[in-house]
This record gives sequence, structure tokens and C-alpha cells, in this order.
Amino acid sequence: MTQNQIRVEIPQEVIDRVTEKLQECRTALAPFLQALTADERETMFKMGDKTVATVQKTKSYMQTNPEFIPDYMEKAEFFKDETVVTQLQPIANLATQLAADAKDTVTLAGSKALQAAMLYYGQVREANSKGVQTAKPIYEDLQERFARRPYKPKING
Repeated sequence: MTQNQIRVEIPQEVIDRVTEKLQECRTALAPFLQALTADERETMFKMGDKTVATVQKTKSYMQTNPEFIPDYMEKAEFFKDETVVTQLQPIANLATQLAADAKDTVTLAGSKALQAAMLYYGQVREANSKGVQTAKPIYEDLQERFARRPYKPKING
């Protein structure tokens, strides 16, 4: 028997409350959020940890030394954009952490559930092969889901 790494039962009330609160967050931010296409995402400059600090330092210099701001630059838009980054980054970080933890828990619980399902199917298959009639309809129903598929190696290219 394998060790079960996850021993939790999440009450449905907790799931419902979290779902409701996440939907509230999404609804509240929806008017301010922008979706990008894959092409847009690929071609844009990206802010990382270092560039966030660079933009914040630039903002500070723009406030103390505005004489260097180019006339053709939309100063107000720069300040708005920097503020949005500062406001949303902690929310994005929290959402990323929550998503990663939820995905890891789904992966772990899913792995354990699939292993248990495979053990059950193996027992049903064995019973069917020995002529146990009550196993036959279960075996026939589950057989396709547990059919072995040919191994296809990934080709790196």
C-alpha cells in the first residue's frame, strides 16, 4: 500500500465561499483588466522583478527632475500605468500562489485517486478473467478508460 500524502476533506461550504469570493474579486476587477492575444503577449516588453524597480526608480526621478521628461511622452499615462502595476502585482502574486497550491493539491489528490481507481480496475479485470459474472459489466464499462495506449516518445525539434 502506498502512503497517502494528502489527507484532507474540504467542506463544500468552504469551496462555495471561496468560489463566491473569487468571483466577487473577478467581477470587481473586470472593468479594469485587459486580456491579451498570444501574439500581443509575445511581442510586448515584459516587466520582471528588476524592471519593476527600474520603472519605480524612473518614476521617482521624473517627479524630482521633470525637466528631462520628453515632450512627446505621455507623463500622466506613465504614472497611471506604474500605479496599476504597483496595485495589481500583489494581487497577481497572491492569485499565482493560490493557483499553484490548488493545482498541486489537485495533482496530488488526482494521482492518489487514479492509483486507487487502477487498483480497483485491476481487481475487476482479474475477477472478470476468472468468470465472475458481476464483474463483467463493470469490466466492459471501464475497459476503454484503462486501455493501454502505445507509447509515443516526445520529439524535440
